[in-house]
Amino acid sequence: MSKTLFDKIWEKHIVKEVEGGPSVLYIDKHFIHEVTSPQAFKGLEKRGISLFRPQQIVATADHNVPTINQHLPIKDELSRLQVQQLKENCVHHGVELYGLGHPYQGIVHVIGPELGITQPGMTIVCGDSHTSTHGAFGAIAFGIGTSEVEMVFASQCLMQSKPKLMRINIEGELNKGVVSKDIILHIIALISASGGTGYFVEYAGSAIRSLSMEARMTICNMSIEMGARGGMIAPDETTFAYIKGREFAPQGEAWEKKLAEWKTLYSDADAVFDEELHINAADIEPMITYGTNPGQGIAVNGKIPSGSDNAKALQYMGLEAGKPLLGMPVQHVFIGSCTNSRIEDLRMVASLIKGKRKSDKVQVMIVPGSQQVSKQVKAEGLDKIFEEAGFEIRQAGCSACLGMNEDKIPAGEYCISTSNRNFEGRQGAGARTLLASPLTAAAAAITGVVTDVRELI
Repeated sequence: MSKTLFDKIWEKHIVKEVEGGPSVLYIDKHFIHEVTSPQAFKGLEKRGISLFRPQQIVATADHNVPTINQHLPIKDELSRLQVQQLKENCVHHGVELYGLGHPYQGIVHVIGPELGITQPGMTIVCGDSHTSTHGAFGAIAFGIGTSEVEMVFASQCLMQSKPKLMRINIEGELNKGVVSKDIILHIIALISASGGTGYFVEYAGSAIRSLSMEARMTICNMSIEMGARGGMIAPDETTFAYIKGREFAPQGEAWEKKLAEWKTLYSDADAVFDEELHINAADIEPMITYGTNPGQGIAVNGKIPSGSDNAKALQYMGLEAGKPLLGMPVQHVFIGSCTNSRIEDLRMVASLIKGKRKSDKVQVMIVPGSQQVSKQVKAEGLDKIFEEAGFEIRQAGCSACLGMNEDKIPAGEYCISTSNRNFEGRQGAGARTLLASPLTAAAAAITGVVTDVRELI
């Protein structure tokens, strides 16, 4: 019987099936951070239960950490308590922790792939919705709540109902100035912020196969923003080349054995999906959002659509239907987050701004996704390009993506952000967020206004 990629991985991880109900699913890798793990550890201790398989858990501090002076004691009391509690919990329960100061510290969905921890065929969970990022490697990866974090701590398993399956096929070549962030923003605008609800999405087609691993991660990262449970892409030679030689990747005979297994991970030619969409890559333009959910997006040279669905969002954003965004002044540019803070993203920005200077009216924050990315930035001299352009480079963390730490956007001001969410108050109370690609964000940093990057390339 023909099977999808999802089916093949799911079936290998079923521990027990409940008739008419969910399955007990085995979890290969569990990532944790300082925000959603303390309550789960406490729940475990209250019940007198020890961690079932601590060697399959990896911890890091990322969400609520400062991105300046990480070598100094944390000033913010909540952040300091959360980071300290994570450290104590990991020591007590024998969990590997990449905390502040560790060379592997960084955003959880950046460090997993770059260290070779994330691998094809795995089931991966984390108390963070953007765990879907890891699906770029041909894994079933999804976010879980704190009670489920405790469940995995106790049993290395989860109760899960099998989702419906959707495949989105993107064929053809991308236009100039169009990158993976534009692809996913185009898809979400097309089907809405709820169009993937109930589905796990597989991305396929020649345009997807042509992408680098870091670009694929951006697409899978934002699957959750159309309501999907997660997103995934079948592993191929690009995937294998990316993983090979990384710190925790298989070596020698183990590599050959794993490689043979990974090469079986694809949807069979006649596999059936509950829903299929077909998109022509040539129809995708550089994208930007105008509203307060990621589905409220338009081509950067388009006009804001009218409609009652948009009224509340436009009021919050201080925008008008029928008007273009092109030329609108912005006060902030944020380049970072688990969506776009990898070395390729920062190389892309550097290539556009080299020899230029940012607008005096814009504050620009570059926040690498990990200590390793920061190290690469310096090794390649990208830091000099950023500094000469007037961009501020910070230290690894989630930063201004979610307004939980100190990096917030002031009320009423506009920020072009490479992150994944533009909800009301997401980047700070009253902040107005426009989601875009690193290229579009960089273009706005230089000009001080919403700009079609194709005019600068």
